[in-house]
Formats: sequence, C-alpha cells, structure tokens
Amino acid sequence: MSGLDDIIHQPLRLRVMAALNAMPANAGLEFAKLKKLTGATDGNLGAHIETLSKAGYVAVAKAFVGKKPQTTVTATAAGRGAFARHVAMLQEIIAASGRQT
Repeated sequence: MSGLDDIIHQPLRLRVMAALNAMPANAGLEFAKLKKLTGATDGNLGAHIETLSKAGYVAVAKAFVGKKPQTTVTATAAGRGAFARHVAMLQEIIAASGRQT
C-alpha cells in the first residue's frame, strides 16, 4: 500500500490526526479532550503524540492554567498536508475497489 503514511496509518494516531484536522488551522485540543475522543490511556496517547511530534505533524504546547498543567496539541501545516494525502490515498483505494466489482 504505497502512498499511505505509516506514521498516520496507525489507528490511534489516525484518530488523533482526524480530531486535530477537524479543528480550524492553528487551533489545538487539550490532552484530556484528545484522551476522551480517542479512548486512549495517558501513556499510550502521550507516546503516539510524541511520534507525531517527532515527524513534525503536531506541535505540543505545555502551560499552566491556574496551578494545573495543561498540554495542548495542534496539527502543523505539514501534519495537515500529510493527513490530507493519507485520506486521499484511502479514497483512491475505496474508489478502485468499487471499480473491481
């Protein structure tokens, strides 16, 4: 399946990127919201966000709100482009399989 992005294709990372791409450009989601949307554990989600961050697909900002730490994850322009290409490739696969019948 050449053309599919191995970093994005993993199911949890795909859910993270889909959620972030549903947001306006430069808007992010708090870690807790991503955790709720994906059903992931803290550690699992953190590891996958780290993978996406190392690939340049997301930016991670850490701040304090009151006395509580808050992590916000935002899709980068590179991440949005990679996600769009990945979705386009999935759509091509779907369309091609429909032509096979």
